Amino acid sequence: MAPSSIHIVRVRYDDPAHAAALVGLLDAYARDPAGGGEPLGDFARANLVDELAARSFIFSVLAFDGNSPVGLVNAIEGFSTFACRPLVNVHDVIVLPSHRGCGIAAQLFAETEAIARQRGACKLTLEVLSGNRAARGLYEKLGFDDYRLDPAMGHAQFMQKWLD
Repeated sequence: MAPSSIHIVRVRYDDPAHAAALVGLLDAYARDPAGGGEPLGDFARANLVDELAARSFIFSVLAFDGNSPVGLVNAIEGFSTFACRPLVNVHDVIVLPSHRGCGIAAQLFAETEAIARQRGACKLTLEVLSGNRAARGLYEKLGFDDYRLDPAMGHAQFMQKWLD
């Protein structure tokens, strides 16, 4: 693949091509072992783009190889109480297996960081599965590190509690 054929765009949720690319890439990620190994449900497929568009604190970035979507970041603005500024959580990172190792994720992150800076964010955050060594290595290369305040207290661990 020629690197010049990759272009990065901010998603326009009202663009049918962008909407289809977003859902298709997120479904590919969901089916991957790193994404849980199950396809997106019908409800998510039918409603995701409209729900994202309804929330001004969410944005997405796509990578295309020519006209083919090959990468996606979904990001959600939060707020740092300690910094009293927005932060941006990188919620999903997807690069199709056929295009991994080509620098696409770094390009997606560069655009995500530019948007975060435009929003006045103090930092980017993300979660990564402990067994996803390739992703963790990429994130460290891009400047991410474990969240910690006082080293004696250790680093933060992401936890969840399903409500339904």
